[in-house]
Amino acid sequence: MITVLTPTYNRAPLLDVLYKSLVEQCCTDFEWIVIDDGSTDSTSALFEKLIRENKIHINYIKKTNGGKHTAINRGVKEAKGDIILIVDSDDSLPNDSLALINKQYLKIKDEESIAGVCGLMAHHDGTIIGDRKISSSMNLSSIEMRYKYGFVGDVCEVFKTDVLREFPFPEIENEKFCPEALVWNRIATKYKLRYFNEVVYYRDYLDDGLTSKIVRIRMNSPIASMICYAELNQLDIPFKDKFKAAINYWRFRLCYNGSDSYPKLSGLWNAVAPLGWLMHLNDIRVNKR
Repeated sequence: MITVLTPTYNRAPLLDVLYKSLVEQCCTDFEWIVIDDGSTDSTSALFEKLIRENKIHINYIKKTNGGKHTAINRGVKEAKGDIILIVDSDDSLPNDSLALINKQYLKIKDEESIAGVCGLMAHHDGTIIGDRKISSSMNLSSIEMRYKYGFVGDVCEVFKTDVLREFPFPEIENEKFCPEALVWNRIATKYKLRYFNEVVYYRDYLDDGLTSKIVRIRMNSPIASMICYAELNQLDIPFKDKFKAAINYWRFRLCYNGSDSYPKLSGLWNAVAPLGWLMHLNDIRVNKR
């Protein structure tokens, strides 16, 4: 069985499109876990209605607001599927998505070195998101996709449930954001994914979504941001990407004024601090608007 996991917060008007796309799936062996991260809109009432319709299996759980990453952690604990597809509340799936994912998963389900499968994302008008230089199925880690094969743009990673339980998102007190790349990179140091060249996910970017205000969100969660960039800086990736990671580390390190412990960069990488400071000043200027 596949678990479709949706973390949501005050997105009631958008969830109907995703719901309809799940009802129309040609593969019906799945559950839909929705983790409501403390919504104050009509999300609860919506799911009372959808559950009564009884068209698909829905497990709706409401929790105290803590950020998307905490909602994912809760959903992973609750999941009954062998694999987990995380679908945001403003996105949807082609009607053959789960069938395509299941077909690819069955090829690698018993391979311990493979964490799951990875397909393409497209906008709802069918335009493929991003660019990649390979067109055949391959076993690649997320790090290899980005830094060896030059993948640009989002892809759809579907992980084995046991792997996501092995690599939970760190939950940091007083921070409500953790970059997904932090966990995907950690997984990539141990596992590969079966990449396949078919669209299994539809995504557009809302003006008020996480992507549109990501810098401000990272500024408000500096420890998680520092962890992500400090670990990225230590990976076996090209020098220019290590350099960018070090700058971004300092960019968000300068947002932190607390006394808790936080990750440190090693050696000469601290010399880029002035560049991070310049970006930090620009972030402050832009986010005052």
